[in-house]
Formats: sequence, C-alpha cells, structure tokens
Amino acid sequence: MTIMEFFGCTFISFGPALGLFIFTIARDPLRVIVLIASAFFWLLSLLLSSIWWYAVVPLRKDLAFGLTFSVIFQELFRFLFYKMLRKADAGLIKVSQTGQSANIGRGDITNKHIMAYVSGLGYGIMCGAFSLVNVLADMVGPGTIGIHGDSKYFFLASAFLTLSYILLHMFWGVIFFNALDRKQYIYLPLVAGSHMLISCLTLLNQRTADRPTPHYLASILPAYTLVIIMGVLAYRAAGGTLKNLKAFIKCRTISYAVE
Repeated sequence: MTIMEFFGCTFISFGPALGLFIFTIARDPLRVIVLIASAFFWLLSLLLSSIWWYAVVPLRKDLAFGLTFSVIFQELFRFLFYKMLRKADAGLIKVSQTGQSANIGRGDITNKHIMAYVSGLGYGIMCGAFSLVNVLADMVGPGTIGIHGDSKYFFLASAFLTLSYILLHMFWGVIFFNALDRKQYIYLPLVAGSHMLISCLTLLNQRTADRPTPHYLASILPAYTLVIIMGVLAYRAAGGTLKNLKAFIKCRTISYAVE
C-alpha cells in the first residue's frame, strides 16, 4: 500500500512536468541547458535563504520568518536569472548558429517566451523536488501517516500542492520575463505578491496548539484558483488570444476526426 501511495503521489506531483520536459524540452540541448541553469538559480536562492535563517538565531523557530524570506530570495534570483539570460543572448545566438545540425533552433532565442517558459519550469521542478523529496521518502514505509492522529490526507495534499507550485512557477516565469521585456512593471508585484500569498496560506497546513487539524483545502483551493488565473495571464503575455485558442482547438478536433 505504501508503494502504491508513493508512486501515486509522485506522478501527481511530477507527471505533468515530466510530460512537458519530454515533449517540449528534452530534444533541444539549448532548452535543457536553460532548464538546468534556472534550477541552479533556485538552489542558490535556497542556499541564501538557509544562510539567512541560520544567521538570525532568535527567529529560527518561526516558520513564517523563513518562508517570507525564502519567497523574497526566490523572486530576487528569478530577476537575476532574467538579467543573465538577456546578457547572454548574443552568445546563445552564436551557439544556435553553430549548432543547427544538433537541432538547436535560433527561434528559441528570438522568441523570448520560450526561454521564459523553460526557466520557469526549471524553477518549478527544483522547487517541487525539494518540497516533496522528504515526504516521498517517508511514503515508502514501513508505516503510513494517520496512525497517531495525523491527517490521512497529508501525502495527497502535499502532492497536489507541489503540482500547483510547479505550474505556478512556470506561469510566473512567463509573466515575470514578459513584464521586464515590455517594461510592464505592474506585473512584477503581482507575481511576487501571489507567490507570497500562496506560500503563507500553506502555514494553515501546520498543526498548532490552537489548530490541531490542518486546513488543506484552505491552501489547495486558492492555489489552483491562482493556477488558472496565472495560466490565462501567461497565455496572454505570450501573445495568445481567444481566437487563436479556438482555432487551435478546432484544428486538433479535425485532426483527431481524420485519424
């Protein structure tokens, strides 16, 4: 039973991200490089958050303190990664020109939304991995949660929250990069603020003396509501319109009918 729970929660959390990686990134070496680089920048933000948490001794026991600064450092390193990508544009174009035989397309460089999507997905995958790796390790046994009064929905809630964070980081990356490219700075606090909001709502999942029962739905429902909102904003930021979406759906419907 614990093995089934492990694989079920793993595929819930990382199944969509794995599919996106296989079908949109894995065949392009340049996208793989950007994905790994963005994941590394997320690790740097985690390192800085850990150093800050360790340095401020009186606040180590306050989970909200560490969470708040973790979000701040993540958004700071998202900005630094954006600056690094833009400064490396000329070099990336040269790589694409000399690597055409290796299927490295220059379109990835000129279409900045692709790089934003890839970097956001790398950010999200690394965030999800560090959020869930210890939980997944506990799922394989020898027992399972819920025996000593813990919620039996802990693993499932953790899996769905991890998936929401992966998708949100992907959408946040597109919106964030597009806002900087077009100087639409109003979207920057929207990304940072929504990131902070959803992160703070996860504090409701913590058991305390005043709240012995975690409120998972209070964090999961707003998270997926935000996934829909940010998905729509990211689609529009990438140049998508309702007309294009209808045309795409119609085209896919016709192709399936022919097959």
